Amino acid sequence: MPLIAKLLRSRWVAWALDLELLLELFVTSNLAVLAGDIVLAHSVNRFRNPAEYIPLYFSAVAPVLLLIVIVVRWRGGFVAAWRDVGYLVGGISALVGLAGVLYHLQSSFFIQHTLSSLTYAAPFAAPLAYTGLGFLLLMNRMIPARSTEWARWVIVLATGGFFGNFILCLTDHATNGFFLKTEWIPVLSSALATGFLIVPVFLPVTRRYLDLCLAVLGVQALVGILGFWYHMRMNLVEPGTSLFEKSVNGAPPMAPLLFPNLVALALIGLWQLAVQLPAEDTSRLSLSNRILEWADRIG
Repeated sequence: MPLIAKLLRSRWVAWALDLELLLELFVTSNLAVLAGDIVLAHSVNRFRNPAEYIPLYFSAVAPVLLLIVIVVRWRGGFVAAWRDVGYLVGGISALVGLAGVLYHLQSSFFIQHTLSSLTYAAPFAAPLAYTGLGFLLLMNRMIPARSTEWARWVIVLATGGFFGNFILCLTDHATNGFFLKTEWIPVLSSALATGFLIVPVFLPVTRRYLDLCLAVLGVQALVGILGFWYHMRMNLVEPGTSLFEKSVNGAPPMAPLLFPNLVALALIGLWQLAVQLPAEDTSRLSLSNRILEWADRIG
């Protein structure tokens, strides 16, 4: 038992509970993963326009820079380098995302101005992932991490991600007229998550309400895992010589993983928000209070 207690009080556990650091690692890993998503998405037309390489190159370079400054900040204490590089990467990421939205819309919607062209065009909301990640980097440097405002901004951006998922699922699944009834599941679940998570942003809530949010997020994680399985199963029966080719021309395998990914982001914001809330008389019935008491003991 003393060994376990010693491990729980180690600096590695302390870093694991450092929400500011967790947010940095979340953004860094997501920018890296987006490189693979870009390869799949833009391989449909074999990177016909050279501009389609811009997000790929950015996703290859930005995570390396962020990892360097994360080490410099948390190991060496050089806050200025971490701050300035974060501002640079965050600003470029936001611009890449906004430019991507305009580029995707220009592929069809700006020409025909119809809902049909919006549905069958390149997914216009997808590049906003870069904008959201850029805003997270900027926010993490502009607002004190251990504050209610910081927590609410994280929740706002997670909510925006779930709303973006709602739009993507609606437009993507509309291309085949929702042939399978299960295609409505991510549409409804992302709408549910958006509705629940937006409440703590504008209204005072209790830790009991945060428990409801945790339950809703658990559903989102399950929907994402099931969606990944369904997409992969569909791709395995697609015509093609390799799994990569099938994934390019079939259902995007990484798209459903946005759900558990956003769950992780929302949990960071809800954790910090719960810390700021006063303890309740019904604390023994509150899962949020139990988690916070455990964190206090090992901290």
